[in-house]
Amino acid sequence: MIEVEHLSKTYVDTPVVDDISFFVPEGQVLGFLGPNGAGKTTTMRMITAFLPPTAGRVVVAGIDLDTDPVALRRQVGYLPENVPLYPEMRVEEYLRFRADIEGVPRSEIGANSEYVIDRCMLGDVRRQVVGTLSKGYRQRVGLAGALIHRPPVLILDEPTVGLDPNQIIKIRELISELGREHTVILSTHILPEVEQVCERVLIIDRGAIVADGAPDELRNQLVGNPVLRVELRGADGGATEPLGTLPGVTGVAHDGGGRYRVEHESTSDPREAIFRLAVDGGWVLTELAPERASLEDVFVRLTTRDETARPVPAEALEEV
Repeated sequence: MIEVEHLSKTYVDTPVVDDISFFVPEGQVLGFLGPNGAGKTTTMRMITAFLPPTAGRVVVAGIDLDTDPVALRRQVGYLPENVPLYPEMRVEEYLRFRADIEGVPRSEIGANSEYVIDRCMLGDVRRQVVGTLSKGYRQRVGLAGALIHRPPVLILDEPTVGLDPNQIIKIRELISELGREHTVILSTHILPEVEQVCERVLIIDRGAIVADGAPDELRNQLVGNPVLRVELRGADGGATEPLGTLPGVTGVAHDGGGRYRVEHESTSDPREAIFRLAVDGGWVLTELAPERASLEDVFVRLTTRDETARPVPAEALEEV
């Protein structure tokens, strides 16, 4: 559905996006992550035909960017981080206007407007002037505008910015539902949000792809051996050596009192042996649980760097 091949964008002599390639199949929700200045927004603007690439190829829904950028734009609903709205228009008026400029047939504008008003929870403010809305409601109006022409592809840049917790939950649910009808690229700094709604994660840093895969795959590949959190009441440090001798255990760290972190080979499961060790030692086992690495752990490990290593040209600051 979205094909990106050797895509690059260079400002002066500095590559902001540097020869990246990836494919997003139909119906997938892709989390697109990276630190500030990594090239995420530049990549999304090139995919949506709002910014010409320096090199490379983009194909969306079978339409090549070089061949017909106008037709490609019709296949994409794009929600930028700073939503461009007309503050003097009423919500319903804006959506009908947006439908018209997106090429929706006049006979379908009414139905499409009702559809996005319902999906984006705008019924209570449909006749309100956009400029009087809260930031959260304006964000939802922007999402409705991106959906108005029923595009097969949605590209969402920070769609939950400014929303309250209840609204965030509803928008996450909406994005998950939209993934059944659309191909979605979701860019956000809220990493738990990515874990909840995205089946695949692509991480970009310094304009290059540094990781691509399902969240669980990335955790398993990059974080290292699994770890168990163990608490043995009455051990008080005395279990470090016995725990280290158990089959499959590769390391033991004492966290104070009766608390331990037990690292083990991914092919082993020492939980039963730990239970028996507690019984034999006369200790009370009060905790035995896997320590699950988060997507944040993966992200930090891949993108931590010297921020002054490669300055971005001034003319590119608003693009990256």
